[in-house]
Amino acid sequence: MELVFATNNKHKIEELQYLLPPSIKLLSLKDIGCNEELPETQPTIEGNAAQKAFYVYNNYNVNCFADDTGLEVEALNGAPGVFSARYAGEHKNATDNINKLLNELNKSNNRNAHFKTVISLVINGKENQFEGLVKGTILTERYGNQGFGYDSVFAPLIYQHQQNERLVSFAEMDLSEKNKISHRAIAVKKLLDYLDGLKMSLL
Repeated sequence: MELVFATNNKHKIEELQYLLPPSIKLLSLKDIGCNEELPETQPTIEGNAAQKAFYVYNNYNVNCFADDTGLEVEALNGAPGVFSARYAGEHKNATDNINKLLNELNKSNNRNAHFKTVISLVINGKENQFEGLVKGTILTERYGNQGFGYDSVFAPLIYQHQQNERLVSFAEMDLSEKNKISHRAIAVKKLLDYLDGLKMSLL
């Protein structure tokens, strides 16, 4: 089965390719000649995922899926949320985004947060969505150099190992560790379960 992943983000493609079985060939936007910026104008993570997936399906006539991810921080009333990638501005700079987040939480004792990924799968014009959620805490400074986005300041609560009496950030884990527990991995697992069921129904 060939599926287009509606992104050119190499980090996302690496994570997804690691999770997908050999029976599914993953294509990027570049592979189908889509070089334009995909629209992300919806007010929710769910809406953005659907908008991107339907844009690719309608304009390139291929089955595809798109994801959208947001970091939702309790003390900031769910921000940055759908604006996570451009929290510090439209230039979408991860360092600036983290700096703004840490500054806004500087005087807060509540550092509870969660990552949410929503995948929108469009096959033959029909959409299904799959959600992955990981609860965690925002660290007071950056740790690790793996991953991307907010990974260096987000410590998932489900990961039991600690380092120097603190929780470990996503950016301190190698890809295999992160893919066991990440929000994207959870959503992808639901996607794969659905695709397996779909494949069986076609046999």
